[in-house]
Amino acid sequence: LTLPSPPIIFICLGCNSSKYILTINLIIEDMANREPSDQEVDPQRKEIYTYDAPWTVFSMAWSQRVDPSSRFRLAIGSYVDRYSNRVQIVKKRSSSDSGMDYNSSLYKACEFDHPYPCTKILWNPDNSKGSKDLVATTGDYLRLWNLSDDGTGEGTMNAKKEAVLNNNKKSEYCAPLTSFDWNETDPNIIGTASIDTTCTIWDVSRQCPRTQLVAHDREVFDIAFSQGKDIFASVGADGSMRMFDLRHLDHSTIIYESSGYSALLRLEWNKQDPNYLATFAVDSMRTVVLDIRVPSTPVAELGGHSACLNAVAWAPHSHCHICTAGDDNQALIWDLSTMQMKPVEEPILAYSAEGEINNLQWSALQPDWVSIAYQDKIQILRV
Repeated sequence: LTLPSPPIIFICLGCNSSKYILTINLIIEDMANREPSDQEVDPQRKEIYTYDAPWTVFSMAWSQRVDPSSRFRLAIGSYVDRYSNRVQIVKKRSSSDSGMDYNSSLYKACEFDHPYPCTKILWNPDNSKGSKDLVATTGDYLRLWNLSDDGTGEGTMNAKKEAVLNNNKKSEYCAPLTSFDWNETDPNIIGTASIDTTCTIWDVSRQCPRTQLVAHDREVFDIAFSQGKDIFASVGADGSMRMFDLRHLDHSTIIYESSGYSALLRLEWNKQDPNYLATFAVDSMRTVVLDIRVPSTPVAELGGHSACLNAVAWAPHSHCHICTAGDDNQALIWDLSTMQMKPVEEPILAYSAEGEINNLQWSALQPDWVSIAYQDKIQILRV
């Protein structure tokens, strides 16, 4: 994992790391009080950017498409306890924009209404020439939004609802969707998870379901594709992680069952080494890493947190690094390169936020950057 020199965001940890973790506030204050020197880097090298949203941020995703008008783009969704919620597209101004302070370099490029909070949000992984700049969201339904430049020359955008995908048009009732994943090998495939125990595989271009299957005995909380277009896994309230093959949906493989059958909330597949997955249970402070070649027995369990976990993300450029975040305000990066030989007991990097971290995403397009969401803020951190 390549670190900046000197690292100013994630703090390097050694043995007995609890004695040495420093808060980022102290480091930023110290740097702010230093006199500039000839060796100082330019302001755009600053390693942290903060964006203040007008509401609590829950869902969040990095764009995988290069945008000439910005250094990077994220989509964020509100968590407001009412029907009307919002989605914003947040951009970072390019390095050519001078005179901007660090935090004002993040700006709202677009905003639109969304029914209920987004349970998840993702950008279209298809970056081929001529492909649509789409964002997908889940809540009551799976929705697709088409983004386009608004022509003002200021980097702002328009959003148009492309489709609302509903697999139960004969009923006024819809089972809320808890999560989804967009297949990176075949961007025409999206898989959704629902509280009605089912997973649905959608054909994006035809805007209709390819298949629907009863995946669990209780609510399904998350779904993730492996490399390729056929293999996916899901986790749910029955405490199991199950693996499916779209070519043989008549059966599934139970990879793992949690202790006491506690509900498994999130699932992340290692895209650099698809033998490994990560998950965690409700109210758990430990991340479970699994090897599909040795089902049922975790290959590693990562502690380090003092409150329940909310998010986990594999490094998109490394097969052995993973980041976890939770209600203890901590984001921890782990090196799993030795997990087959000895337990992984300490993270290699840590960051302390100013609130409980609701979400965490690692940029695939620019893997030096990780984003976290807490309270009404997102922070973009260089690792």
